[in-house]
Amino acid sequence: MLSERLRNSIVNYPDFPKKGILFKDISPIIADQELFSDLIEKISKYSFFKDTEAIIAIDARGFIFGSAIAKTVKKPFLMARKKNKLPGCLIENSYGLEYGKDTLSIQYSAIKSFKRFVIVDDILATGGTASCICEMLKNNKKEVLALSVIIELTELNGAKNVGTSVFSEVKY
Repeated sequence: MLSERLRNSIVNYPDFPKKGILFKDISPIIADQELFSDLIEKISKYSFFKDTEAIIAIDARGFIFGSAIAKTVKKPFLMARKKNKLPGCLIENSYGLEYGKDTLSIQYSAIKSFKRFVIVDDILATGGTASCICEMLKNNKKEVLALSVIIELTELNGAKNVGTSVFSEVKY
């Protein structure tokens, strides 16, 4: 079963990036070509990808999964990047995460011709990052169909904070 193969590949690093955080490393999933391919194939079958006009992936590990999914479902791939990483007219929003605060940016020119989006990231923890993107899109009269993540840390209740349907492959 794919979820079990994923679970067996994820490596835990306690106290990273700071004390009290248990970092879930998805690097072994990416390094295993067969597992990565099977994962992208499974995720790409979700019906909301047929209805989306574009995929927005979150800096940085979300780019890995989002670009592979976008290629598979043949949809445009857009990036939500950390502050000062994108040029041009930007939509920006700040958010809290379990170990600090950050800001994400999206180029307005990238989203202006699309109405419906799916957000892709590697992990859902508190929901701060994903809700930041949802808020930016909704404030620009855009619709978020779903959030697709590899890992969901259910004890942090992030899915309740996102404001859209969440689809996760592995739950802890």
